[in-house]
Amino acid sequence: MSNRTEDFDFHLPDALIAQEPARPRESARLLDVPLHGAFSDKRMSDFPGFLKPGDLLVANDTRVIRASIQACRGEARIGITLDRILPDTSWHVLLRNARRVKAGDTLTFPTSAHTATVLAREEGGGAILRFSAEGSDFDTFLSEAGTLALPPYIHRPDGPTEQDAHDYATIFAQHKGAVAAPTAGLHFTPALLSDIDATGAGRCTLTLHVGAGTFLPVRSDDISSHHMHAEHGIITPGTAERINATRQAGGRIIAVGTTSLRLLESAADEHGVVHPFNQETSIFIRPGYRFRAADMLLTNFHLPRSTLFMLVSAFAGHERMRQAYAHAVETGYRFYSYGDACLLRCASSVHTAPSPAQSS
Repeated sequence: MSNRTEDFDFHLPDALIAQEPARPRESARLLDVPLHGAFSDKRMSDFPGFLKPGDLLVANDTRVIRASIQACRGEARIGITLDRILPDTSWHVLLRNARRVKAGDTLTFPTSAHTATVLAREEGGGAILRFSAEGSDFDTFLSEAGTLALPPYIHRPDGPTEQDAHDYATIFAQHKGAVAAPTAGLHFTPALLSDIDATGAGRCTLTLHVGAGTFLPVRSDDISSHHMHAEHGIITPGTAERINATRQAGGRIIAVGTTSLRLLESAADEHGVVHPFNQETSIFIRPGYRFRAADMLLTNFHLPRSTLFMLVSAFAGHERMRQAYAHAVETGYRFYSYGDACLLRCASSVHTAPSPAQSS
């Protein structure tokens, strides 16, 4: 089991980085990755065929906000990416072009009379800001001053488009607060959900507000030195009860996306029982982790050397995922947020005895 960041690297041609989603959404390709045997090339429209009566699909219902804001400190232009709101209604943010910004400074905005006060600075570009607008006034401020914080690998020289505002939202989106979309959810349409319901599988949602830290690279050579940014998650008592009842009845839990999986694992105890949850999580899942709460994972293809590639390597096996990604590159799958998907099975959980290789 490696802790070296370089062992999670792989070559990805730029041409395979998706710049817009498949249309229609369920026409995206789906790579079926069993634990053993051959991979199978499918489409998202085939996804219901993998479900059984009594299974439970768990999706993230967070809604993306306009989290990228241009501010000024005097004549200097400062870039702000909202990360997460804090209990006292201040905001944790990431700043760009802000080396001279210090606690006590006031930031102004070209398109708004509102301001933000810098309460604290952190290493690595983080800061705590208090905006003069709160509540519904803050929502109005974001609609005027903010834009979508699209991932840097989606090239929009003139900024996000109106089409992006539609494309970068999942059918599950309800509770605003995410900086980035939970992108596995982008593949679902009303027609696909209807086909899923017809299988006898159930559906439920939880909420993890994906933060700006999801875009940050692993800078350490040793992954055990990497620290995840915190994100706020909510699992209601009713959802926790439904997940546990599904497991007790022999059904499978299928996480839609790594965000859903991370929150499930944050809320599960050592026996795999999922508890209600309403707090921050900074869980970092990497090879060696034994999963407690999910049997399958639907997810997009992730960046080299990223915490998300480390997570899927933990879920389905590091060597298995290297093989799957090599197949995806060779056969032209589209990568990242607007790209294609893969369906993974859990290789190591608290519900199964570890193999000799896992226990060594």
